[in-house]
Order: sequence, then structure tokens, then C-alpha cells
Amino acid sequence: MSDVVVIKTGVANTASMLAALGRLGASPMLSSDHRDVESATHLVLPGVGSFGAGMAALHEHRLIEPLLARLRDGRPTLCVCLGLQLLAEASEESPGVRGLGFVPGVITRFQSGGAEHPLCVPQMGWNFVGPWNARAGFWAYYANSYCLRVPPLGAECATSHYDAPFVACFRDRGVLACQFHPELSGVAGLELMREWLKDPSGPTRNVTSPSIDSAPREFSPWLLSSRPDAAGSPERTRIIPCLDVRDSRVVKGVNFQGLRDAGDPAELAALYESHGADELVMLDVSATPDARDTATDTVRAIRRRLSIPLTVGGGVRSIDDAMRLLDAGADKVGVNTAAVRDPSIISSIAERFGVQCTVIAIDAKRDHSRAEPAWRVVVRSGTEATTLDAIDWARACVERGAGEILLTSMDRDGTHAGYDLELLRAVSDAVHVPVIASGGAGGPEHLVDAIHAGADAVLAASIFHDAKWTVAGVKHWLAQRAIPLRMEINE
Repeated sequence: MSDVVVIKTGVANTASMLAALGRLGASPMLSSDHRDVESATHLVLPGVGSFGAGMAALHEHRLIEPLLARLRDGRPTLCVCLGLQLLAEASEESPGVRGLGFVPGVITRFQSGGAEHPLCVPQMGWNFVGPWNARAGFWAYYANSYCLRVPPLGAECATSHYDAPFVACFRDRGVLACQFHPELSGVAGLELMREWLKDPSGPTRNVTSPSIDSAPREFSPWLLSSRPDAAGSPERTRIIPCLDVRDSRVVKGVNFQGLRDAGDPAELAALYESHGADELVMLDVSATPDARDTATDTVRAIRRRLSIPLTVGGGVRSIDDAMRLLDAGADKVGVNTAAVRDPSIISSIAERFGVQCTVIAIDAKRDHSRAEPAWRVVVRSGTEATTLDAIDWARACVERGAGEILLTSMDRDGTHAGYDLELLRAVSDAVHVPVIASGGAGGPEHLVDAIHAGADAVLAASIFHDAKWTVAGVKHWLAQRAIPLRMEINE
């Protein structure tokens, strides 16, 4: 199939969608030309970005009327994440900005849940999509702070649950709108897209739009938390292999030093996904010290093999750098040194691409000159110390728009001695966004320690590169200890 057009909004991670469509046998093209939107057999309105920026892009390219015309006619149109939200009348994210108005209602922000049952916002990771009509439930990947609460009248609809039930996806004739990212949801997401490409209106079923109030009964078996103090939450701990890349090869060392070759990035990425990895992080560890751009060719090679989320960091100095990585295949962009040099880059990336795309990497080293526990931020791949307090810096980054913190202990990196749990607790208590624990994993017992210390996700490298553990082996080990994870339903 060649007549698939993906709208080029300038705020989306379109490379992931293009790669997914290619794996399904389509030959998609990127376009912001209103004539392509009008004539395309299949059209994709992709995700990522803020509501205001997304609508501004549609207005700039004169896409509002042709897009509304095909939506009203029920022509094959796939709307993903922000794409679903743009169908509504308005959003709390961008007050005063009018949406497309294809579905009634206002997009609202998740509620954190309060001190007793805290939830991180944005929702970052895998959540369960409840059964809808003849379709079984499945795990899907979300990266959102906002959602649609009320199902469109007359549409086939499925729900997920976070702070409360919300619309996971709906189908109205040829229009399929997903709050999750099907292109990043592994096999289940690709099968949903395959069905839409083959039969956009879906097989004939007895259609009954469910009441959103009925969702908790569907979700009760899965309402478990990745945090022991948040019973009732649907959060799942993410297991994230890390690829430190230098000169197009994966490398690994101790305390960022003594780097050794660990393999081909694309091959390892495909292997880790096949073993059940929830996400992947690629860090170009020499881009900043060498004052060069991130290796986009490596990012492209990884994306061609990958159908789960990819965060890329190293050498990001501007919003143009972030856009280049998204175009190459990243779904989230990690910033470290440049943010310390000029914190305004955090808000610039968040305002254009959304907080869910904005990851701040904090490399922290314990300050032994202080009597009380304290950590200082280090930059330039660990080669330059700063006077910034790591906890204060984490708070400041979130205030500026960071949607996730990738927290690495410089003291523990590559040592296999376990994560710095004091550091992890301090940062997790200080911010309300997801925190990824990094640095020191020597076995699954260390991952459990990090999860109980407040980590929303755990990152590891050596134990996977050296084949001490597989991702699947780690997940089974954790599941036996009641750590909620994304697992296959039959497991």
C-alpha cells in the first residue's frame, strides 16, 4: 500500500510512525500539503507535542477544513495521542485554543491523586486497554498528561484507567483514534494498525458504546502499582536497557571510564525488544565531549528494528537538535549538559514537543564534603563537576517542563554494587514526574531495591550486555516478588 500520508506537523515523532507503517508493508509519505490530506487513501495525524502547537501547525498548513471533511465522511484516518486530543473542542493544556471539534468535550489533565495515592503526571509507560467488542484487551504504550474522559456517542470505544477511567481509543467508521501509541506498542499495536490499513471500518460487530463509569470493573485484575505505597494505581515498572554509543558501537565502562565494545546498537535493540524490554535508551556518550551532533544514522538504524519507545540523549544543545533526533527515530529527547548551561532549553523543548518528550538526564556524584547526604550535578559525560545540588536541580527542571528524570549515580555506574538508593529516594520525593533509576545494577535484586526506593523505571546496561540476565529473566524474577510489570496476558 503506497497511498498512506502522515501529516508533518513539525511537533511529532513521525519517524516511529513511518517505520511502523513500513514494517506493515505500506509505503508512507510525510506531507503538510492540504491536497495530500484531501486525496490520501489513508491518513495519519500523529502524536507528540502540545495542544496549542499542534493546532497552530494545522492552521499554518491550511489543514483544518480538509481534515474535518475526511473525518466527517469517515474516511480512513488514524489519530494518535495528541492526534486524538486535537479532535476535541478544547484542552486544558492550551486555554483559549479551539480544537477541531469533531468530538464533543474538553481534554482534561490527569490528577496526581494526592499524598496517599500519588500518581506521576505525565503517565509514562504501559497501561492496559480493556476489551472492546470482539477484541481482547492488550498492553499499550502511553506518554500523556491529558486525556478524553467521555466516549464519543455511537463509536466503538475502549477505556484505560489511570487516575480514573479515560478513553483509550475509539473507532467511528474509518476513523481510529488512539490515546496510546500503537506504533510503539509492540505486536499488539502493529496488529491494530494492520487491521486499520486492511479494513479501516473494522469487522462488523454489535456496537455498544460503553459507559466510562463501567471501566473499573474491567480493569480490576490489573489495578496494581509499581510503588508499594500506591495501591490501586495502574502504573507498571518499566525495564529499560541502555545503549551507551560511541563511534556507532555500544560501549560500557565503570564510572564512565574504561569503555569497552559491547556490540552493534541496532542488533542489541532488536534483541532486547524480543526479550520484553519496555523501552530503550540510547546515549551518545562522546557527542558532548567531542562537540558534535548526536549520531542520527545510529538512531535511524535502531528505529528500523524497534517498535517500542526510544529515548535519545547526548549532544542535544538546541530545539533544532531535538527535532533532528525526533525525525531520525527518537520518541523522547534527553538533555543534560546543555540544560545546565542554559535551562531555557528545557521549556523550549517542552513547549514545542510536550513535557512527555522532554527527559532531563541528571548525572549525580555524592558530595563527601557535606555532613548530610548531598549530591552534585556533573556534566560532559561525567568529566566536569558543577556546584549544582542534584535535588534542587531536579525540582528546577520539572518546574521548567521536564516530563521525566533519568537519574544516574556517577559513583555506582558500572560497579554492579546497586543503585544509590538515598539519591533515588531524595529525587523521587522531590518531584512529581517519573524517575528512571540508573547506575549500579548488578542483578534483579538491585532493581527491586530501586523500585521500593521510588523508581518508576529501572535502567540497566552491563547485566544485559554481558548476558548475565535477559530482560525476560529479570521480569520473571521481579514478577515472582509481586512487582507489577507489563507481561503477556497468558503469563
